[in-house]
Amino acid sequence: MTIDTWLIYLGTILLFMSTPGPSHLLMISVSMSNGFQRSLATAAGDLTANALQIMLAGAGLAAIIINSRYGFALVKWAGVAYLLWIGLRTILASFKHPDAARPLPKASLRALWLRGFITSAANPKAVVFFAALFPQFIDTRAPLAPQILVLGATYILVDGSFLSVYGKSASWLAQRLSQRFALWIERASGTGLIVTALLLGLRSNSQS
Repeated sequence: MTIDTWLIYLGTILLFMSTPGPSHLLMISVSMSNGFQRSLATAAGDLTANALQIMLAGAGLAAIIINSRYGFALVKWAGVAYLLWIGLRTILASFKHPDAARPLPKASLRALWLRGFITSAANPKAVVFFAALFPQFIDTRAPLAPQILVLGATYILVDGSFLSVYGKSASWLAQRLSQRFALWIERASGTGLIVTALLLGLRSNSQS
């Protein structure tokens, strides 16, 4: 792979991520309610799922997922249902703490990681995306594994950067709102989770 090919691939990824997707919206939601540093666990979960999807694509297993219609649907809608449940629970929990001066409970790092992982894994067509994208930039005359490693690492670094920017911005905004808006931030966070789930569901329908 030449540097020119890599730069074209980098530009393609940047264009692809220019519009926030479900994972980015989830990062914004989690950062608002849990702070940027804790939201990094969500980013780690998302990127972990991406890394696994890249490995599957590189191993040529995309066809298995495409042909496994029932397994594909199960993964999709289980993730959508999980995010809807978390979003509704977050909103309902905010009404149990009417005292705005009282700190709201934070989700565990494990739970935050799981949200990120499930959100990304709920879109198993990402494997197909990687399997379709990578061949456009691979030199068949060179060893395959190092090229897959470079393409995958580039994607993860770019995605991680976007997640960090969105998360930091959301956390910065939430910190500058007065304490009396804390409950509304929590409710906005729950609403963001629900919107993320709905976007995943709509994307699943449009791509079916």
